[in-house]
Amino acid sequence: MTTAPFRSGTVAIVGRPNVGKSTLLNKIVGAHVAITSRKAQTTRHRLLGIHTDARTQFVFVDTPGYQTRHQNALNRTMNRTVGQVAGEVDVIVLVIDAAGWDERDDPVLALLPKGVPVVLALNKVDRLRDKGALGKTLAECSRRHDFAALVPVSATKGTQVRALLEEVRKHLPESAPVYEADEITDRPERFLAAELVRERIFRLLGDELPYSIAVVVEEFKVEGRLRRISATIFVDRASHKAIVIGEKGATLKRIGTEARHAMEALFDGKVHLELWVRVKSGWADNELALRQLGY
Repeated sequence: MTTAPFRSGTVAIVGRPNVGKSTLLNKIVGAHVAITSRKAQTTRHRLLGIHTDARTQFVFVDTPGYQTRHQNALNRTMNRTVGQVAGEVDVIVLVIDAAGWDERDDPVLALLPKGVPVVLALNKVDRLRDKGALGKTLAECSRRHDFAALVPVSATKGTQVRALLEEVRKHLPESAPVYEADEITDRPERFLAAELVRERIFRLLGDELPYSIAVVVEEFKVEGRLRRISATIFVDRASHKAIVIGEKGATLKRIGTEARHAMEALFDGKVHLELWVRVKSGWADNELALRQLGY
């Protein structure tokens, strides 16, 4: 009997906003490392999620959703990230909605480099009422591009995620693992803490606030199993600050409580969290401000 060679490589997860890229990454990794919300462009940074099994180490790169509607400096920076990542990996997973190809998927497909295998993940298949429509979508996608594989999945429920990994594995190089078997991300806890605060803001206030929200962790101290974290929420206008704080501080308190619970689940320890809100006008369209805020 011959043993299958171990494979290890990088995989970019790309797609337009709100197709479920971060949800898919979290399902694969088995932990909440990428933030999610109904608000498009929730993901702003490239994020490594690592999944290792007996035969393969998948190093996934979650990217911002590629979009063309809002062309400020922040979105231009995020779109550049998508293109850069796609050109640096072994395999690309393009995520679309299983309901059908959308014209907003076109610029993402056009961005992908030639010579890199592209596996198409048709997400949210569990939401399809007309299951027969899936066959039409598969046929249309096959006409648009010579995909290495087409896999209907549900990132939320985990349907067909293992089949997706099997298709990706076929195109990874034979290589030893780069990370330890129990590692799930390359991002430090400080970064993850800031992202979890931003996630709660988008989930609670996504319909009231624009994209101009950033979170910076000012202090992160570990005392045994306790983490003391102080973070500043940057908004674009004074009116946005009032929304984040809420009446008598109620909204900010809820953001902090929910973010703290998410951190404690991810870090497996107690968290003491303090949040502050500051106005930094025009930061989303200022290249210097973006670099200062970590973009």
